[in-house]
Amino acid sequence: MAATRAPTRAAVDLLNTMRSRHGPVAAQFRSLRCCPKLPARSLHSTAACRAIADQKKPEPAGTEDHARPRNARTAPLGLLVGSGLVSGLLASFFALSQPAAEANGDAAPPQTHTTPAPTAGDSRDPSLPRFRLADVRKHGAASAQPWVTYEDKVYDITEWVGAHPGGDVILRAAGGSIEPYWNIFSIHKAPHVREILDQYLIGYIDAADLLRREHEAIEDPFVADPERDARLVSHTARPRNAEPPTDELTRAFHTPNSLFYVRNHMWVPVVGEGAEGDEHAVTVELPDGETRRYTLGELKARFPTHRITAALQCSGNRRSDMTKQATKTNGLQWGVGAISNAEWEGVRLADVLADAGLRVADAQAATAVAKPPPPPPPPPDDDYDDDDDAPPPASSLHVQFSGLEAYGASIPLETALDPRGDVLLAFGMNGAPLPRDHGFPLRAIVPGHVAARSVKWLSKIAVADEESHSQWQRRDYKGFGPNEGASPDWDRAKAIQEMPVTSAITGVWVGRGADKAAPGPSSPTGSNGGAGAQPVTLEGYAYSGGGRAIARVDVSLDGGKSWDQAALVDDCASGKCPGNRAWAWTRWRYSGRLPPAEAVTTTTEPDTNAGGNKACTTLVVKATDDAYNAQPETHASVYNVRGNLATAWHRVRLCRLSAGAVEWETDGCGFVNGSRKRGAEGQEKEKGSK
Repeated sequence: MAATRAPTRAAVDLLNTMRSRHGPVAAQFRSLRCCPKLPARSLHSTAACRAIADQKKPEPAGTEDHARPRNARTAPLGLLVGSGLVSGLLASFFALSQPAAEANGDAAPPQTHTTPAPTAGDSRDPSLPRFRLADVRKHGAASAQPWVTYEDKVYDITEWVGAHPGGDVILRAAGGSIEPYWNIFSIHKAPHVREILDQYLIGYIDAADLLRREHEAIEDPFVADPERDARLVSHTARPRNAEPPTDELTRAFHTPNSLFYVRNHMWVPVVGEGAEGDEHAVTVELPDGETRRYTLGELKARFPTHRITAALQCSGNRRSDMTKQATKTNGLQWGVGAISNAEWEGVRLADVLADAGLRVADAQAATAVAKPPPPPPPPPDDDYDDDDDAPPPASSLHVQFSGLEAYGASIPLETALDPRGDVLLAFGMNGAPLPRDHGFPLRAIVPGHVAARSVKWLSKIAVADEESHSQWQRRDYKGFGPNEGASPDWDRAKAIQEMPVTSAITGVWVGRGADKAAPGPSSPTGSNGGAGAQPVTLEGYAYSGGGRAIARVDVSLDGGKSWDQAALVDDCASGKCPGNRAWAWTRWRYSGRLPPAEAVTTTTEPDTNAGGNKACTTLVVKATDDAYNAQPETHASVYNVRGNLATAWHRVRLCRLSAGAVEWETDGCGFVNGSRKRGAEGQEKEKGSK
């Protein structure tokens, strides 16, 4: 394990420099970005970069080609971007930890060297060459063929640079080991990331260099991360990604701040609290290139404060369900808890944009944005075109958000200016300042949309003629067809914005205690079962994006053969949910009776733990919103390799042992496989967990 140290001021400066690559620019200019195929530190238009990236890179003359018969193809982009973490973390942290190669005109010529043969006692694949570390160092950032090492292997990442969403920033690791970075960014230990790297394997480190190999000391950006609630179910530690335990998820309408699901792509920025936090500034850039800077204190003092109750949901919520029900997906294997509900406090983005001087031509937008007085008539000039000063239509523009840690995303300007859209620059959550994990001191809240657009630790807002160039906007958080596989057309697919309708079961009670288990119906409401059938109570949530309210929640206790309707909990009665639309989740309750064990709707399966058989049934929930959008029946119909928008009917299997004491077992997304509860007539809750 590499030695670590806290980030230095120089590292922070480097990060700020890197972050500017993802920041927006004035709309009248083409966005510029580092182009990996051109000389170091050159800036070129996006179109130029794409054209160059599409060209096949010729093999340098006179360079020894260490054949890569099974690795010569480019990695599938679907695997390459993973959850957006792979590219983002490598890109940002490499920029933070190692200086870039100095520009010196053309890239350094390819290096030539001899390849040692395997030595006695080296049992590794003899068909692959061995390389000395001195030779690897020759293939640094300035080389035409950059290499990296991991464990005892050598990889040529030349082709990866062109396909890598983070561009040439990955070259900062070239010529050395990638291992120290992966030891800190634990997400890279995922099997699919190794699959990406293995496609570029060209050989092994020579045995002579394996005896005493030291890694460089690198800075650990996670040392200042906040402490988290021990109840959170963690999927990755660095960066932290965690969800609340299922049985805690819908216990309250407003998710406690400490249990709100955590979705971080990198480390949590450090910003001082109190007066120092109020000095945090966000820069607003308009299409004409004009900028305006606002401190948090100024936002609080100058603009009206608004509150909304809104759920935020990750696009990968219930991804593990899609993996189990369909096939392998790439990304964090969330249960049912990558969604939470809170009351947010802040100022309207539309008000801030108007104050900064934004002018748009759309009549609808004019209701949200006050225009300045019209300019004086132009001077008589035959070459004058009065269209030059005409404000652009809002429909052609985007609002780009950039965070302190380099994350970026964007939304259509029409969304930001919608008078009923409630897009906020938020500084409060459930009556308290934003917690650090959730964007302190300032974040965007775009209700009804995928949470990836509600950028945390907000530092810059720009109105531009195109979407953010962040890889999280261009190469992640998109949906594809079941047939598109690991190499989809990212440019063709639209970025996810409004979320589809979904629902989930978060709690199950069986037996005498079911009637008293939770608020809501106190007696069975369904026709399932018969005399002597066990009572059961279910609870959960339903949610739809775009401000669409939940119209109905359907529940089945027999795998979908018969249905009944759940009771919707009216948490928003008497104006308790501020906001112009239905942004919050809806909690639901249902009481019914399980089908008897001998009914055809149940299944009988071997019980290997207790001996004998267990009688099982499947509990199912599905929701419909007020636009009559409904959930798909299966994940196979909406399968995509990224595992986004896993919104099929939620199923939980419930089993009772047919012999011995009363014992119930639950199995399904959000529930421990084979978890068991033993109690008086099954009165205890079947607790969900991941």
